[in-house]
Amino acid sequence: MIVKLLSYTQDADKICASAGNSCYSERPSHDIIKEMDDAERVLSKIVGMGHQSVVEHAVFTFSLEGVSRALTHQLVRHRIASFSQQSQRYVSLKEPTYVIPETVRSDPDLLKAYRDVMENIWETYRKLSDRIPPEDARYVLPNGCTTNITVTMNARELLHLFSLRCCSRAQWEIREMADRMLEICRNVSPVIFRDAGPPCLRTSCPEGKLTCGKPRTELKKIK
Repeated sequence: MIVKLLSYTQDADKICASAGNSCYSERPSHDIIKEMDDAERVLSKIVGMGHQSVVEHAVFTFSLEGVSRALTHQLVRHRIASFSQQSQRYVSLKEPTYVIPETVRSDPDLLKAYRDVMENIWETYRKLSDRIPPEDARYVLPNGCTTNITVTMNARELLHLFSLRCCSRAQWEIREMADRMLEICRNVSPVIFRDAGPPCLRTSCPEGKLTCGKPRTELKKIK
């Protein structure tokens, strides 16, 4: 898996803080931002009051490479976002490329069975794609097939994604993706994403009886 930040709103913390302040000021945000030297205090106060709409002004675009279709099927459920995914209609996938879960990789017998199935799938796919359109041949391809996808989200939706997908109950692959995205976001917008991550980092788990009982500790808060 390769996670790259393609672009993001520069000075996102200051922009969002200025936008928030403009709601309570006679001055427009383009004046306020010139003197915005306490973005952390302003933004923490506004977001702490529950007014998260101000962080929607910050937008982030990521390139995700080598992730599975199983992951992207989950990812696109975050509907307040834009997605551009590698097409299985127009891109030749005749060489086997697939994700192997660690639970499979750690067991030699399971790993051999897994690889054998994948090789058989691609052998069938190649035969089909030589005689019928790739858009029909792709029906045999598995959820583990790798793909590339470009994702654009505003900061509010990213905070929502991190609260769900950084959770220990999230599937391992999308959790790894979310962890990497959060680390990148914290580097470029430390105020907005300071408290981002699963709820167990901030308060009690909201999952009730479904809780894993193992709150995450490795996502450190930025001070």
